[in-house]
Amino acid sequence: MNGVHMRRAGPKTGKASAVQAQGRCVCGEVALEIDVPARWAWHDHSAASRHAQGAAYATYVGSYRSRFRILKGADSISRFEDAKAGTARSFCARCGTPLLYERARSPTMVNIPRALFATRTGREPRYHMSLQEKADWTYAGEALAPLKGYPGVMWARPRRRKPGEGL
Repeated sequence: MNGVHMRRAGPKTGKASAVQAQGRCVCGEVALEIDVPARWAWHDHSAASRHAQGAAYATYVGSYRSRFRILKGADSISRFEDAKAGTARSFCARCGTPLLYERARSPTMVNIPRALFATRTGREPRYHMSLQEKADWTYAGEALAPLKGYPGVMWARPRRRKPGEGL
C-alpha cells in the first residue's frame, strides 16, 4: 500500500487552489492542509471506523493527494496498516488524534476526519457509507427534552408503552 506523501512546510508545488483549509491534531503537534474544495465528504458508519474513532460514526473529507500537505509534525505521525482490509489509519503519536484514513483501492485519495478543520472545507457531508453497520445506539433524530437540573443536557424520554406491551 502506498504511504501518504508527507512533505514539510515550504513552497507549494504544482497547481494549488487559491484557498486552503488547515487542520490539526488536538495537541497541535501535527498540522495539515487541503486545497478547497475537498473532493467529497461523507459519514462512515462502518464498525471499523466507529472502533477507530471511538464514536458512533466518523465524518471524513476526501482530498486528492496532490491537493493535501502535511505542514508540520510529519515525524509525529504513527500509522497502522490493516493488510486484510487494505486500509491504513494514521494518528498523532503524541495525543492520539486520528489524522488520515487511506484505502488501497483509492491510491490517489487521502481521507481526513472533518473535525480536524476549524474552517469550511468546501463540501458538506451528504453521503453515508456502511449504513447497514450503523450502531443500534446511534442518535437517530428522536425528540429530545432538557434534563431538569443539568443545563445544556438533553435526553430522549422513554417511549410510553401501551397496556399489555412487554419490554
